[in-house]
Amino acid sequence: MAASALRGLVAALETHRGRDRAVRALCYGCQLAGGALAGPQASPSGLPGRLLAVSAELSACRTALRLFDDLAMLSYSCGYGLGPKDEDGLVRALSVLCNVANQLYYPCEHVAWAADAGIIRARAQKWWTLSMGLWALSLLLGILRRTSSPQSQKEAKAQVKAEVVSILAQVADLSNAIHWLPPGFLWAGRFPPWLVGLLGTVSSLIGIYQASRGGNSEAA
Repeated sequence: MAASALRGLVAALETHRGRDRAVRALCYGCQLAGGALAGPQASPSGLPGRLLAVSAELSACRTALRLFDDLAMLSYSCGYGLGPKDEDGLVRALSVLCNVANQLYYPCEHVAWAADAGIIRARAQKWWTLSMGLWALSLLLGILRRTSSPQSQKEAKAQVKAEVVSILAQVADLSNAIHWLPPGFLWAGRFPPWLVGLLGTVSSLIGIYQASRGGNSEAA
C-alpha cells in the first residue's frame, strides 16, 4: 500500500498541475507556520522569517510557471464554448464569464511580473491589482455558479457534498484575493500572514483532495 501511494505521489508530481498543487500547499503551509511562530520582535533570520522567505520564493516560482498557462486556459475555454445546450442558462452564462475572467487574468499577471522584473516599463502595482481583481471575480462567479441536479438521490448527495467542498475552497481563496487588493476595499490588507496561510492551506488541501477524487479539471 505504501509503495502504491508513493507511485501515485510521484506520478502526480511529474505533471504540471500535480506539482503546482504540491508547491501551492507547501507555500501556504510555510506562510501559516511562519506567521504563527512570528512574534512582535521576530528576527528575519529566525525560523519564522526563514519560513516566510521560503513561502515568498515558492509563490514567485508559481507566478513564473503560470507564464505557460494561457494556452491551457484558452483550450479549456474554447472546449467549453457557450456551454452544453442541456445545461441551465444561468450556469452557462456564469461559466462563460468565469472563463473570460480567467483568460484575462493570465496576461495581466504576466505584465505585472515583467514590470517587477524590469523587463518592461509599466506600473506593476496597477497590473497586480487588475489581475487580483480578475481572480476575485472568477472565484465569485464560481461560487454563484450551480450545476443541474442529478436524477438519483445518491448522485444528489454526492453533488451537494462536492459543491460544499468546492465553495469552501473558493471562499477561502476569495478572502485572500480581497486581502491582496488595495487597502480600503472591504478587508483588503488586514489579514495577518498566518491567516493568509491558513486560508490558502485549506483551499490547497481541498484542491489536492479533489484531484485525488478526479474533481475539478478546469485549467485555471
